[in-house]
Amino acid sequence: MIELTDITYTYPHTVQPALHRVSLSLEEGRCVMVTGPSGAGKTSLCLAASGILHHEYGGKKEGSIVVDGKDVAEYTTLSDLAQNVGVVFDDPEAQMIFTTVEEEILSALEHRGLSAADIEERLAGIMKTTYLEKLRDRSPHHLSGGQKQRVALAATLALGNDILILDEPTSELDEHATKRIADILSDLKQQGKTILLVEHKYHHFKNLVDTLVIMEAGTITTKGIPEQVLQNERIRAMVLPDFTTIRKAVPHSSANGPIISVQDLRYSYGDVEALSGISLTIRRGDFVAIVGENGSGKTTLVKHFNRLLTPTSGDVIINGKNTKDCSIATLAHDVGLVFQNPDHMFFADTVRDEIAYGVHNLGIEKSDEVIDAALRDAGLSDSGGFYPRWLSRGERQRLAIACVVAMQPGVIVLDEPTTGLDGNEARMVIEMLKHLQEKGHTILIITHNKEIAQHCADRVILMENGKIVSDIGGA
Repeated sequence: MIELTDITYTYPHTVQPALHRVSLSLEEGRCVMVTGPSGAGKTSLCLAASGILHHEYGGKKEGSIVVDGKDVAEYTTLSDLAQNVGVVFDDPEAQMIFTTVEEEILSALEHRGLSAADIEERLAGIMKTTYLEKLRDRSPHHLSGGQKQRVALAATLALGNDILILDEPTSELDEHATKRIADILSDLKQQGKTILLVEHKYHHFKNLVDTLVIMEAGTITTKGIPEQVLQNERIRAMVLPDFTTIRKAVPHSSANGPIISVQDLRYSYGDVEALSGISLTIRRGDFVAIVGENGSGKTTLVKHFNRLLTPTSGDVIINGKNTKDCSIATLAHDVGLVFQNPDHMFFADTVRDEIAYGVHNLGIEKSDEVIDAALRDAGLSDSGGFYPRWLSRGERQRLAIACVVAMQPGVIVLDEPTTGLDGNEARMVIEMLKHLQEKGHTILIITHNKEIAQHCADRVILMENGKIVSDIGGA
């Protein structure tokens, strides 16, 4: 179905190839899963296999890409290629242009020239398959990250392609929703669909994968039957990380006073109540994991801690200050927030300038030393002069963390901090956060990774439908 032979590709204005002599076969009805560290070239591989690199990007290209027996250069436009290949990108919001979930899916169905009856039947089927029936009239842009990913997948399925290329389609999904996607892809494979899947959650897809591909530094270093590939201990640590040894004992003193106090917090998006009477106290030095399904209110809750959102009713007290009486700039000294999608944070021309902005804005002393340390701890010392959006998803995630850590807030809140990271990188991030906790920072992470919550956090708060339903380890 797709044959890549000796592909080497260098993006415009760069010297190092993003892909170097990559060869890969994607056979009909098979599933190839690609994984590896951030910056390895996984997304570039997806862009190459779909023909997007050839038709939409400049840069230097070598090698050949054949889709359904035809070189990608022979397809007149990407629309022609889209008849064969459907793509779900790692940033689902970039694929959404309509005002409701239903319209996003209908647009793809109508593009196929189906009858009105067929459109209605297939719309209902896709809505049911992707669990979007209750969201059909909602704006895609007001959904949680995981819900947006389901919409992007639904719109792609509506195109009816025989080949599906999915770039981390479950990166922002909870455990239950990830299993749903795995089940959907398993059904599609049984229907004869051909799947190229970039993922870090191998354990969810192991029954689906025929060939496991490891990419590192722009090239394929290993590929084969998954069980054989995973016999290599280094690769196994990358694909199936072990967080059980990461936890370090941090003395917890009952004298530590509250740094965050939430009192009967309610918040609504229009007519939809997202938080329903939340009361919560977090003490200085806590390491807290907030878990729950997509749409349960986790991100809405933490956005109140630096006044990105203001309560519909109730109060949020940060370090003794009511957020209603504070500006976002004032609260930045107390709380730093790393967004679920790191791209929402970036605006500067270089990686170093992104970090420098907050440091200079807060008047932090020895700014150059602080910036250098943040780059080093994030593994980005050699990328300081790069344009941030040239970085891979995982690298952008680490940059977002570095930007917040460099501002030295007492509380650091991270929304899915290990999204887009392989096992080794995820361990590095969590170890960095544990080190910050030991230095006295309060750490709050929203995570769908149950191993991180169970083995790395001192306290786990479970949310459902805008409420806290359990608080394990809380005072």
